[in-house]
Amino acid sequence: MATPKLITLTDPRSAAAEAYRTLRTNLMLSSVEQPIHTLLVTSPADGEGKSTLLANLAVTFAQGGNRTILVDTDLRRPLQHDLWGLTNERGLTTMMQDDTALSTPPLCGTVVPNLQILPSGPLTTNAADVLSSQRLTEIIGLLKARANYVLFDSPPVLAATDAALLGSKLDGALLVIRAGHTRRDHAARARQALERVHVRIVGAVLSHAPRESGGGYYG
Repeated sequence: MATPKLITLTDPRSAAAEAYRTLRTNLMLSSVEQPIHTLLVTSPADGEGKSTLLANLAVTFAQGGNRTILVDTDLRRPLQHDLWGLTNERGLTTMMQDDTALSTPPLCGTVVPNLQILPSGPLTTNAADVLSSQRLTEIIGLLKARANYVLFDSPPVLAATDAALLGSKLDGALLVIRAGHTRRDHAARARQALERVHVRIVGAVLSHAPRESGGGYYG
């Protein structure tokens, strides 16, 4: 397995890695009454860095001693297997179709203790149907039983209905906004689309922020 080029692994003492740890802490403490065990990470549109941000965030959860599973539910343009140097022959879509995989999920180990990856698996032409299915609800429950935190990568909100469909099944959603790139109206429309189906937005995180701007998280 190739070592992923993630800042939380390559330079854990950097300001960026510390920002990810701060984000993790904020998420863990965001609601005492409604703890977040399943979290969607998405963005308004393409190119906003959600997949890399989620991979780094997953590392910090695992480094904190939490059993963590990162699930690639972007069934249109999955990236997590590339980020982690994994094969994508088996994954979430395998679990959707194979009862054996349902009972023994095809989770991949990583160089990070406590962190496992569930790739998307072979792509499907009916992503929205997969994400709205009762079978996926069952899979989420099975993964929750195996981890303290299950983190989900999804397509951008405005690209498809996938993020809204998935987010409605999870404890909360984090919206990734890219500095100097995300359009204000796109961010507003993405928030409205999630709230329309009662997705709990726990906050937003600013990616690719200038170094001098300090922390990029707001809840």
